[in-house]
Amino acid sequence: MSDLLQQVEADSMSADSISDVSTDKLKSIADIAHKIALKEDEVSQLEEKLKLAKKELLSLTDEDMPLLMEEINLESFTLSDGSKVEIVPTYGGTIKVADRPNAHDWLRQNNFGDLIKSSVAAEFGMGEDNIAKDFYEAALSRGFHVDKKEIVHSSTLKSWIREQTEAGQDIPPIFGAWTGRRAKIMKGK
Repeated sequence: MSDLLQQVEADSMSADSISDVSTDKLKSIADIAHKIALKEDEVSQLEEKLKLAKKELLSLTDEDMPLLMEEINLESFTLSDGSKVEIVPTYGGTIKVADRPNAHDWLRQNNFGDLIKSSVAAEFGMGEDNIAKDFYEAALSRGFHVDKKEIVHSSTLKSWIREQTEAGQDIPPIFGAWTGRRAKIMKGK
C-alpha cells in the first residue's frame, strides 16, 4: 500500500514543479481562456440576433406583405431584377401532449392512422437478442418493461392539414390547425 502512495506522490505535481512552468505559458493559458469567454459571449449574442432576425422576417413574410398585397388585390408581381413575389398559402398545426390519445383515436377512426408514427422500445438483458426480436405484445406478455410512443410528426401533420383544407374537409380543433398566407420571393435570373 505504501508503494502505491509513493507512486502517486511521485506522479503528482509538487509546488516546486508548478514553479517550473514558465510564466509565458501560464499567460498564454489565461489569454486563451479570455478569448474563449469572449467568443462564447459573441456566439450567444449572434444567436439572439439571429432569433430576432427570424422573427422579423416571419412578420414581413406572413403579416406585412400578405396584408399589403391583399389591400391592393395582388397575388403576385415581378420586381425589376426579375424576382417574382407571390403570396402562397401556409398550413400548420400542433397536437398538445394531453390531446394526443384523442387525436390519434380520431385519426384511426377516420382512416388516417397511417399518419401516426409508433416506436416501441423494450429493455432486455445481455444474451436475450432472440427475445428482443419478438413483437411488442410478446414482450409485454413475458413481463419485460416496454415503452411505446406514438406521434404524428410535425411535417406529416402540416401536409395532412394542407390536404384536408384544400379538399374542403373540416379539421377538428384537437389538431390545432391553422392556415395563413406567406410572401415567397423567387429570385430572378
